[in-house]
Amino acid sequence: MTTAYEPNVVLSTKEYDVVGTRPIRHDGVDKVTGAAKYGADFYASNMLFAKVLRSPHAHARIKSIDTTDAESLEGVRAVVTSKDFGNLPWTYERDQVMASHKVLYKGHPIAGVAAINSHIADHAISLIKVEYECLASVATVHEAMKENAPILLDDLRTEDDLGNNSESNTNVAKHIQYSTGDIEKGFNQADLIVEREFNTATVHQGYIEPSNFTVNWNQDGRLHIWLSSQGPFEIRGDAAKVLGIPVSNVKVTPMEIGGGFGAKFSVFSSPIAALLSKKTGHPVKVVNTRTEEFESSTPTPGSYLKVKIGITKSGQITSGQAYLAYEAGAYPGSPVGGGANCLFAPYDIPNQLIDGYDVVVNKPKTGAYRAPGSPNAAFAIESIVDELAEKLGMDPLNLRLMNASKSGTRRSDGVKFPRIGCIEVIEAMKSHPHYSTPLKGPNQGRGIAIGYWMNGAGESSITLTVHPDGHINLVEGSADIGGSRASISMMAAEVLGIPAESVHPSVVDTDSVGYTSGTGGSSVTHKAGIVVYQAASDVKLQLLDRAASIWGTDSNSLEMNNGVISSTSNHNLKISFEDLAAQLNDTGGPIVGRAALTTRGPGGAFAGHIIDV
Repeated sequence: MTTAYEPNVVLSTKEYDVVGTRPIRHDGVDKVTGAAKYGADFYASNMLFAKVLRSPHAHARIKSIDTTDAESLEGVRAVVTSKDFGNLPWTYERDQVMASHKVLYKGHPIAGVAAINSHIADHAISLIKVEYECLASVATVHEAMKENAPILLDDLRTEDDLGNNSESNTNVAKHIQYSTGDIEKGFNQADLIVEREFNTATVHQGYIEPSNFTVNWNQDGRLHIWLSSQGPFEIRGDAAKVLGIPVSNVKVTPMEIGGGFGAKFSVFSSPIAALLSKKTGHPVKVVNTRTEEFESSTPTPGSYLKVKIGITKSGQITSGQAYLAYEAGAYPGSPVGGGANCLFAPYDIPNQLIDGYDVVVNKPKTGAYRAPGSPNAAFAIESIVDELAEKLGMDPLNLRLMNASKSGTRRSDGVKFPRIGCIEVIEAMKSHPHYSTPLKGPNQGRGIAIGYWMNGAGESSITLTVHPDGHINLVEGSADIGGSRASISMMAAEVLGIPAESVHPSVVDTDSVGYTSGTGGSSVTHKAGIVVYQAASDVKLQLLDRAASIWGTDSNSLEMNNGVISSTSNHNLKISFEDLAAQLNDTGGPIVGRAALTTRGPGGAFAGHIIDV
């Protein structure tokens, strides 16, 4: 059975020449022909290969490490442990890279070996002798939050919203609380109250390409890293911090990315490869196996949620209360804040109380996986809203529509929504033929759900260079993980009135472009879009000035439309973008447009699903 292509519904009231079209992706040919270079494809001369020894235990003290046999193996060039960090102080970040006195999860790195090939390195790590004292472990927030639970981090105290810390050791890193209205009053007004508990498991993002790093600690003291990452500048900063060197001494070159979904922001084993490179004087490459990826990368967290909703007989939600405990992995930093922000966001609930807990457990440090924290929360709230609709005998979309957030609705953390599209999303779902199509056959059901994400912003830097043939080089710092080369190029082309194919985008190293925050949080189109618009507008203004100089007229009397510069007062003065580009070097020099800023205030987004099972 073939399904007819259903184009996206574009709500814009303006027609564009380039934006909204479907040009061939700028990186498309390289990717479909295998010419694109991913992190594991990078090779340097005289390169060594590294393997990492990882803990077989979830929680244990390291009593001793003996690397003698590994170091004496023929073909091994260096072995490093946490002692090779030297006199640098112990931090969570360094300990996550390589355990010092204690391992906190199965797969926790303990030592690294560099050898002339990966087979020798793999054999060498098996020769390292580690004496452990095994400790009791905790694998869920329930276990970790028990009164007598084994403590992972001896210095950890619970921090509240005001920055106050608890007095006793704990596995709870942070407690956040959001409150609006009067929660008890809201439940007293309700005719029906439903309270349910939800447990979600740790899930790996499952990207095809394992994490990989090639690192060269050069003789001049500069560190060069080639990798597949969503955040080259974050990697630069974190690597410098872990290794105790200036950030200006680190250069990160992003390669193509074979999937990430928010998970490829960590330095992982790159500091281990850096220490090995420093010891040997050679570039060192480390590529995770699939097993290592599952055991020691940054999966999305397991969680426990307890959610309570009160509603009137007429279908008006009066009150919502939630308890969220999210696994942070072995070190603080779960996305419980994202879950708390998104949980009740689709609904206009006057009385809310949310308590969120960031909890360390004996698992790898958690990371993002598509709107971190939000899917867990949506699973809970949407399940309850469906149950409320069933108990009230209401259409589930009508119930959602009745309580949908709108302009002026206040989110649980106090943020007031501007104009948003929640109601429009639900109305589109309701009017879609899928929703009214009868189910066929036995044992079939139809599920619906809506969800919210804040969307991200951040820093972005872009440079545009005009070539004599009328083409543009676009240099950006945003790693391309979903087609942003094409979308950003299309925006530049739209401003300049040229085809998207005339723009040639490049994602470059951290030395070659201004600071650009990572590709995550659905931020790139927003932040890079604003910046490329400004950079293209800069090019446009310079082109108008150059044409005015050539014609001996005022640039304010000129305009540029559809790639043609013309005079508003003299119709004989007209020149195409391409023809003017050919004259630039002879009439004042090259034109380079640039822009860089920290963007703010992206709009939140709502989405809906209709699924038949």
